Amino acid sequence: MRNTFNEQMEQLNVELIEMGALCEEAISAAAKAYLEADAPLGQRAVALEQEIDHKERDIESQCMKLLLRQQPVAGDLRTVSAAMRMISDMERIGDQAADIAEIVRDMEDGPVKRQIPMNEMALAAIRMVTDSVDSFVRRDVQLAHRVIAQDDQVDGLFLSIRRELTGLIARGEDGGLCLDLLMIAKYFERIGDHACNIAQWVEYAVTGEYEED
Repeated sequence: MRNTFNEQMEQLNVELIEMGALCEEAISAAAKAYLEADAPLGQRAVALEQEIDHKERDIESQCMKLLLRQQPVAGDLRTVSAAMRMISDMERIGDQAADIAEIVRDMEDGPVKRQIPMNEMALAAIRMVTDSVDSFVRRDVQLAHRVIAQDDQVDGLFLSIRRELTGLIARGEDGGLCLDLLMIAKYFERIGDHACNIAQWVEYAVTGEYEED
């Protein structure tokens, strides 16, 4: 019985890693679609969002079976409980990557877009997601703490971009475009928040402690 349980826990680990990889790919596709004005590439992020949704349902079902049939001990129970919270954040990351891609689809390239430092924010958000998943794979609480600390950087970049866009609108630049850019920045900021949540659940799974922001 215990061997079967261990195999199921290992499969859960594999499924979470695969879901994290899908999230990383979706964000990267959305960011590249924005940076290169490549709307068709953005459709890859939209397609990946559907795969992420399916993966969430599969993992949720797997977690419920583990809880109901196997009666896991304390440490394993924390891992399963944390996994159920993590997949919710991963699903939202997929949604937000798709949202960015949808905005990019109808966006024209131009000097206003190019002067907004979205690349730095996108790379920071992608790094947070990658590191949060790696912290789970490696059960690395220190890496999880670094992800949580990185959230301040992403928040700061969002505030900087918001100030710049507000100034551009005040100077008579295209208000619709500026609002689209602000929405994209907000989605990247929310992706960072979800990565931070994942890192917090990793800490809970490993240590039993959960620190809210």
